[in-house]
Amino acid sequence: MEWTKEIKDKIKKLDSKYGSIGQDLPAYLDGLLYANPLHYWDYTYVDTLLSLQHPKTDFPDEQIFIIYHQITELYFKLAMLELDQIAHNGKLMSEDGQDMGWNDSLSVEFFTERIKRINSYFEVLTSSFGIMVNGMEKEQFLKFRMSLLPSSGFQSAQYRLIEISCTHLINLTHKDEREGLRGSSIDDMAQHFYWKDGAIDIKTGKKTLMLENFEKKYMTQFIDRAHDFSDKNLLEKYQQLSVEDQQDKDLTHQLRLLDLNVNVNWPLVHYKSAARYLSSKDGDADATGGTNWQKYLPPRFQKRIFFPELWTKEEMKNWGRQWVVNALNES
Repeated sequence: MEWTKEIKDKIKKLDSKYGSIGQDLPAYLDGLLYANPLHYWDYTYVDTLLSLQHPKTDFPDEQIFIIYHQITELYFKLAMLELDQIAHNGKLMSEDGQDMGWNDSLSVEFFTERIKRINSYFEVLTSSFGIMVNGMEKEQFLKFRMSLLPSSGFQSAQYRLIEISCTHLINLTHKDEREGLRGSSIDDMAQHFYWKDGAIDIKTGKKTLMLENFEKKYMTQFIDRAHDFSDKNLLEKYQQLSVEDQQDKDLTHQLRLLDLNVNVNWPLVHYKSAARYLSSKDGDADATGGTNWQKYLPPRFQKRIFFPELWTKEEMKNWGRQWVVNALNES
């Protein structure tokens, strides 16, 4: 092989890279020499991935239930990766913490492209939710679900972290308490997350065991994320743009679409699923976690909106209704 200038330049760059962290390049070259070829199954850990389903019963459809929720969490992680990129203006970090590049400001092109990606993730999830709505036998579901108490899909921490990364915390508080909470600290507002009201036992008025367990495990993480993203959530990043960039039609369209994808379409497909499996002429069954799903899931009850300034008063008044979706499609 000819030692071209390009190859020599790369060797110099590698030597500089490892030298800057006190490492010996020849030692790393030895490692490359002795390493085995990489295989797809090693890189993706596919055997491990396929072994992560541990049903609690022998009903076959329980595995469908588990796998779909695991897929959902992987898509949430994809969204989190995009949100972190936007928060740090596209900054790249290596595994050892080395800065691999930094943008002083967030370009509208970068911002728009990442929001498009997040929208694509949620659109895939929403369109595929038919697996949950129609892909399981109702009789099987109603039986194996009783082995899942008191857990609930409500306990997806990544979904809550996505919400926190998208908007100011005040927009994630209970709609009837927002005005009184304006100006409050992040720690105080976090005690009034809108979703808490959906996990209050209808009969006793107390927190469900599911909610108590969820808060115990994740509440500190939620508050930490809220503090960290107070100046770099999506709404804040949008507000930091120039007036001209804020008027970019593609960006505002994607942000409005994200609001609908996360706060209307995603809850609605959950509502349809709950209605299929939990409703009957004899009355609605309780969710496994004890959530008040009839009032918690419909978007019009929560009025959760990430980017209020991008919607008209009339659109927000009719939040969750079909004509708002139609208005977005026509814009």
